[in-house]
Amino acid sequence: MPIKPEQLAALMREVEQEDPIDFADLPFAEDDLRELVASHLCEMAASMENFSTEDRLMTLLAVSAKLVLENLVLHVQLLRRHGIPAGDNVEALLSRLRKP
Repeated sequence: MPIKPEQLAALMREVEQEDPIDFADLPFAEDDLRELVASHLCEMAASMENFSTEDRLMTLLAVSAKLVLENLVLHVQLLRRHGIPAGDNVEALLSRLRKP
């Protein structure tokens, strides 16, 4: 039975308890944004119903990896734009790239 957008949005809120998202001053309600993303991802997952379990997992992992990469790039760009040093976790991650 496929997960419903409301269930995914609830799971997103649970995950955010450990790692909150800074929505800053966006002119959108946080729950509306979660529901939009949850609906999009549920639609994407439903479109893969004919995929094998392995292909579905690989596709969802690839989408997740792309989003994490995009988030990292945007985060570092924002920090640089405002002259703010990156936090320890970002620096630790980026230091892996700097090693020969």
